[in-house]
Order: sequence, then structure tokens, then C-alpha cells
Amino acid sequence: MSSGVSKKKPVGKTALYGIITACLYAAVFTHSDAVVQLFSLGGIYAALPIATVFVVSFAHGAFASNLWSVLGIEAVTKVSAPRPTAPAPRPAQRPRPRVRLSV
Repeated sequence: MSSGVSKKKPVGKTALYGIITACLYAAVFTHSDAVVQLFSLGGIYAALPIATVFVVSFAHGAFASNLWSVLGIEAVTKVSAPRPTAPAPRPAQRPRPRVRLSV
């Protein structure tokens, strides 16, 4: 199934996102007291934990995705089935037969 075209492996991106992820985790854990104080202030500061999670999640997800690509593990891509053509138009409906009772 290989088309013979080799893709360039994103080694640089993997290293960059790995360093960013490690720095983010290190910053949060080494400054945990300041992080807890800042996050517990309430009000608009309540959005900081959510924003932090999004930033760390993005960096970690990009790192993991690029790592899998460097290791040569790719998702299976399925060829989509051709779309069915429009159904044939129905024939015009005929009037229903009726029973006529004569008295």
C-alpha cells in the first residue's frame, strides 16, 4: 500500500514541542505555591487553570503527535466509498382504485 514516497520526519518539531512541554511542566511544578495562590484568587483568575490546561494540552498533544510520526506510527487511512448517485425518480402516482357501491 506504500506509494514509495517517503515523508520527511518532523524531528525538529518533536524536539521543540518536547522542550516546550518539559518547560511548562517544570514551571508549574517548581512554582506550585505561586500557581495555587494565583489560581485561587477567584473572579477572572478562575479562568487561569482552564487556560493553563489548554496551553499544556496543546503543547503535549503536538509533541505526542510528532513523536508518533517520527517513530513511524501513523493512523490507518481508509479510502472513502464513492457517494451513491441520486435515486431514480419515482413514477407518477396513479389514482387509487375505488369501490363504487350502487344502490
